[in-house]
Amino acid sequence: MSPTSTDFTPLAALVDAQAALRPRHPAVVLDERSVDFASLNRLADRVAAALQRDGVPAQGAVAICAATSIEYVAAFLGSLRAGVTVAPLSPSLNPQTLRAMVQDSGACRLLIDASTHQALHGLEAELGIPCIALDDSHAGIAFGQWLAPEHARPAAVDVQPDWAFNLIYSSGTTGVPKGIIQPFGMRSSHVQRATQGGYGPDTVALLSTPLYSNTTLVSLFPTLSLGGTVVLMRKFDAGQYLALAARHRVTHTMLVPVQYQRILAHPDFASTDLSSFRYKFCTSAPFSAALKAQVLARWPGALIEYYGMTEGGGRCELRAHEHPDKLHTVGRPSPDTDMRLLDDQGRELPADAPRDAPGEIVGHSPAMMSGYHNHPAKTAEAEWFDATGKRFIRTGDVGYFDADGFLILMDRKKDMVISGGFNIYPSDIEAVLLEHPDIADAAVVGVPSERWGETPVAFVVLQPGAIAQAAALLDWVNGRLEKMQRLAALELSQELPRNAIGKVLKRDLRDQYGRAP
Repeated sequence: MSPTSTDFTPLAALVDAQAALRPRHPAVVLDERSVDFASLNRLADRVAAALQRDGVPAQGAVAICAATSIEYVAAFLGSLRAGVTVAPLSPSLNPQTLRAMVQDSGACRLLIDASTHQALHGLEAELGIPCIALDDSHAGIAFGQWLAPEHARPAAVDVQPDWAFNLIYSSGTTGVPKGIIQPFGMRSSHVQRATQGGYGPDTVALLSTPLYSNTTLVSLFPTLSLGGTVVLMRKFDAGQYLALAARHRVTHTMLVPVQYQRILAHPDFASTDLSSFRYKFCTSAPFSAALKAQVLARWPGALIEYYGMTEGGGRCELRAHEHPDKLHTVGRPSPDTDMRLLDDQGRELPADAPRDAPGEIVGHSPAMMSGYHNHPAKTAEAEWFDATGKRFIRTGDVGYFDADGFLILMDRKKDMVISGGFNIYPSDIEAVLLEHPDIADAAVVGVPSERWGETPVAFVVLQPGAIAQAAALLDWVNGRLEKMQRLAALELSQELPRNAIGKVLKRDLRDQYGRAP
């Protein structure tokens, strides 16, 4: 759906329609509590009416920084119904970063809970905006008291597709997070294409990633908009996930690769009835071919990997169950997506370029960010226009398309190591490391080198019970790499630093190596 589509229906209106059509159908489940569509819709109405009562205008903004809860979902939906932009923020960030994000977003209300209040260390007063406690705690104005009366209805708002739906702050794996403006039209396009993934009124989607993550929202909103049920987890735990999947007869799930790995390794996996699954999705981090093969072999239902960015633009889809010979790829571009490759000078690679010639991936689709909030220069850096003026979003990833049109990723452009004038892709080295039977996880980063400019080093997590030595592993892998790829060092780690959706924080690894004695 384009921002000017005449078929545009605001997401909150879709939920309102579901409440009228099937009011008693469960909408959101968390722990032992279940809220039906009628109740969720009334709660969203009260949020919208409260915002309007407080003078928060359409196209204003609120920030939510809290743990997963049903009230969080209702507050998000209610804000959208009032035409208000939502900035969902991670409670795990340090207070200074959170303060900067709230101020950058322009939020005039901050919705928090007791855990966030403790993490903020009293910075709420410095923000100078009212704080509302979603859990009715001492963290702010109690949510129940702040809400408009039980049967309040908000004034209708003519939401436009180019208005800002939410501000998703980038994960910050490579620098200071930027607010990504996703318009209402972009989110609506997510709902439209979700039907291709089997979403509908009989969907039961189990979501275990945080509500501030785009990974979660791309499944949450389509499920609710199409009349399905969302089962939420406060925090991911593989054993609890399996118990919930069996109990609720889950049909859909969105997971990141490290979660698939932990679920498959759990002792209850083999004895858990997962026959209700129809679709499993994966996104947000590299998904190894070996792990995809395990999921296909051991877990019922289709497996679909999505490759794309929170910023939107290009999106690839690998239906792994239909293409088991393409597990080393991230699939083909989606039908509504135009993806191209650029050379180092930002020029499009010609059609007659060698099939395996890598380039930076750029993409255009109906789902594209408006830009980075308050960062026009950064927005311009993220855009590329073809000769006709068509707008593309730069991914920062390097890859190429095989003869069948499947995209093979090589690495993040910023993670590429340039050593002695040669381009080294860390993912190639990581793939070799993971072939060793004693290695469970691995990450490779480039560090400064007086001789080569940069040189690759590896951080490795051993399999449980393995006793391999770092020196022996270094010799083993270097014996299998090309000369220019060889590692300068290999360090053993208890675990790799990851953000909440499973991306390895390579910047932290570089800093860690720099602090090593």
